[in-house]
Amino acid sequence: MLVAETVLVLALCLGQSAWYSILRMIERMTRGVPLSQQSSALNTSVTPGRPWLDLLYQLSGIGFAVVPAGLALYLLAHIDPPGSGVRRRLGLVGPGWGHDLGAGVVIAALIGIPGLGWYLGARAVGLNTTVAAANLQSAWWVIPVLILSAVMNAVLEEIVMVGYLLTRWAQAGWRTLTAVLVSALIRGTYHLYQGWGGFAGNIVMGVIFGWIFTRTRRVLPLVIAHIILDVVSFVGYALLAPHVSWL
Repeated sequence: MLVAETVLVLALCLGQSAWYSILRMIERMTRGVPLSQQSSALNTSVTPGRPWLDLLYQLSGIGFAVVPAGLALYLLAHIDPPGSGVRRRLGLVGPGWGHDLGAGVVIAALIGIPGLGWYLGARAVGLNTTVAAANLQSAWWVIPVLILSAVMNAVLEEIVMVGYLLTRWAQAGWRTLTAVLVSALIRGTYHLYQGWGGFAGNIVMGVIFGWIFTRTRRVLPLVIAHIILDVVSFVGYALLAPHVSWL
């Protein structure tokens, strides 16, 4: 029952994204154009030329996208809940917030710096698309929305893929290594639309994040690290892309 529950949660969010990424990759590989000459656009405008309506679309998308993380926490709290409480079991409450912030910064640096090199290398050898991380129309709200999008990604992915899945699968009797590897594989798969480089890189990230959680039992440092990584990617791209060619 617990495994079935995780399948249903994944089918509503990141597992569904993984399936569509597989279909997207099939389309890319059969297009007849090398991956390195294709692009993946993130954070795109829905109604170009109508900034206020576009803002409402962006905020709505962010709000609804984070709901599965709330559902995962609700299910953990009401079906076979951990004895110490869900928020404490996942490391979402203090004490330790100051340590979590510092750990998140360190994790982001250890993942982000090699990750940028991996992305550039994978694209150079034709294993990855060019990822355009920010494609919103020019408006005063672009940077705040990109930051909110980064927060949404971090909360959704780390609560569901790490905190929720590793807790549930442990309750279901899975070995820790199996749970970490399956979670990492799903993480890599829903990034497959970017290319093989994004797929492999996110599997490595998933293994590292899963290992950290099994050692610390705190998901908050992972959320902080993910926020930093995505803010740097989204906001950095928005600010630098018009001025540099290698992005």
